[in-house]
Amino acid sequence: MALPIAVLIASIMTFGNFGEHFELTAIKASGISLQRIMVPLIFLSFLISIGAFVFTEKIIPYNNLKMRTLLFDVRQQNPALDIRAGVFNNDVDGYSIRIGEKSRKTNMMYDFMIYDHTENLGNKTVIVADSGVIKVTDDIKFMVITMYNGCKYEETEEEKEEETKNIDKKTYPHVKNKFTEQTISIELKGFDFEQSDDAIFKKNYQMLNMKKLDVAIDSLSSQYKRKLDFTRRTLIGNKFFKNEIRLRNKEDSSTFFVSDSVKRGLSANNLPIIINIDTVFETEKFQEQGEILKLASEYAEKVKEQIVKSKIELRQKDELIAKYKIAWHNKLTYAVACFIFFFIGAPLGAIIKKGGFGLPMIISILFFLTYYIISMSGERLIKEGIWNATFGMWFSSGLFFPIGIFLTWKATKDSALLNFEVYKDIILKFFKQFKKK
Repeated sequence: MALPIAVLIASIMTFGNFGEHFELTAIKASGISLQRIMVPLIFLSFLISIGAFVFTEKIIPYNNLKMRTLLFDVRQQNPALDIRAGVFNNDVDGYSIRIGEKSRKTNMMYDFMIYDHTENLGNKTVIVADSGVIKVTDDIKFMVITMYNGCKYEETEEEKEEETKNIDKKTYPHVKNKFTEQTISIELKGFDFEQSDDAIFKKNYQMLNMKKLDVAIDSLSSQYKRKLDFTRRTLIGNKFFKNEIRLRNKEDSSTFFVSDSVKRGLSANNLPIIINIDTVFETEKFQEQGEILKLASEYAEKVKEQIVKSKIELRQKDELIAKYKIAWHNKLTYAVACFIFFFIGAPLGAIIKKGGFGLPMIISILFFLTYYIISMSGERLIKEGIWNATFGMWFSSGLFFPIGIFLTWKATKDSALLNFEVYKDIILKFFKQFKKK
């Protein structure tokens, strides 16, 4: 992300300095056009774009893989680093830890809740505290938790004699212990620092090049289609048409089953009505009608739950495919952005004729923020399934490339497009007319 804006700022400042010191005027007076001046820099920006593509294709996936693996190893070594606010952490065997808030400056944690599962008897021991601190010993063998102002809730089983007497009314005595400060020492097993295998994270879209992303997208798309087809067949075959229709043969009084016409893929227009469901329903008693409607309603609710569940699962798969497609296009869009921003920055600098870190920096930031917001909006719309991946990822580039061509044309014509003195004179003339009147 830094490289495109660096190209934009550098090109604006360079050509702005040329214009501010009348060097562009001198070069043009000698018969050299602006396009001829830009040719060497166009070649340089093209090389920068190629370098950006190679960097995102080769170096970034490798570094992401190594960084993710190392971060995983560090978190495994020090589980206190991975405890997030509002989420139960089960990294330590036998304990489930949850905190409400965490101070980054003091490492103090608030709203402690610890479930002790070391005896595998359920949630029989719970500790709740206002605040606390978690530290790991230097030898990484124990995690020491110091808690302040809390209670320990513990359930104990009855004695065997009392238990045999009250088999039907079995109770669990409850013990509550308040404390102002309590320290727990937990043995850490399996947290010795070892270099993990890179293969754990190799399938993540951030670790893949374009070729591997193509394979992953194809594989995920096939899984999505299979899941969608299975869901459709399950709903039609087992949910909407639950039972086969049982009919009696008039000739030999034998019975046979006939599948629903929709299930058999037949048109219902030319089929005779074998059973009129409304007529059968009306012949039933009022109480039985109520039971039929209740069963039908319960069954419809179950079908609805399954549809909602399948929809969520398919949506998650679709979002994952979108992330892989975004990663594929990003490798090209950022490289092309470097090339496009040069065609915006160079003519802009020639037009505004200002160097340094003042006006060029402001204009560069405005252009880049606009590009960034449009790009992020495109990615969001792709993930939501509103836009196609190709259209969404290339929309910002397609929007800014014509702007670059337009600015180059205006700079060639020595346009005063961004000459604020011209706009100032126009405004002053406008108000002078009212003054005369």
